[in-house]
Amino acid sequence: MSGIGPLEPGEGTRAWDSAPQRPTGPRRARLTALYAGHRRAVLSLAAAVALLAGGGSLYATRPQPPPPPEVPYPAQTVAMSYLRDRATPPGAPARSFSFEVLLRVETGPPVTVTRVTQPYAGLSLVAAPHVPFRTKAGSARKITITMHVTECGKVPKDAGMPFLEVTLRNARAMQIQSFILGSRYAQHLSQALKVACSNSGR
Repeated sequence: MSGIGPLEPGEGTRAWDSAPQRPTGPRRARLTALYAGHRRAVLSLAAAVALLAGGGSLYATRPQPPPPPEVPYPAQTVAMSYLRDRATPPGAPARSFSFEVLLRVETGPPVTVTRVTQPYAGLSLVAAPHVPFRTKAGSARKITITMHVTECGKVPKDAGMPFLEVTLRNARAMQIQSFILGSRYAQHLSQALKVACSNSGR
C-alpha cells in the first residue's frame, strides 16, 4: 500500500456517520413524550415558585391593621368632687369630723382606690367604704372621709387649697392623684379644724 488516504472501513464494520443518528419509530415517540412531560413539570414548578414568591411579597407588604388603643392611665379617667359635710360616724374619737365626696370613673377599665390621704401632719384620715374598693366605668361612688385631729399645732388655722391624695390603680398603671375639691371644701375644713381645736390644748 502506498500513500496516505482516508481510512476505509474494514470488513464487517460500518462507515462513521458525520452526524449522530436520531431515533426513529416507537423509540422516538417515547423520547418525545418523555421530554414533553419533563418540560411541563419544569414549567409547573417554575410557575409554583413564582406564585409563592408573589404571594409572600403581597403578604409582607399588606396593610397592617392599626394597633388597639392603649388603656388610659387611671388619673385620666377619674374625677372627684366635694358633696357636703356630714355627721361624724358613731364611735369616732373626739376632735373628729366627716365629709362626703363623690368619685366617678368616666371611661376605661375599672379603677381600684387603694389609699386616701391628706397633706396635714396633725390629721389622720379614714375612708368609708374602706380601701381598697373598685369602681367600674360609668359609675360613681360616694365616699365618707372622717378626719381626726391628732395634734392641733400641726394643722392650719385656715386651709387655703386643701386636697386629697388618692392612690388609683387600673389595668395599665398605679398612680397617686391629688384632687383639689374647691372653696366649699376649704371653708368647711377650716371651720371644722377651728371647732376641733378651739377648746383643747395644742
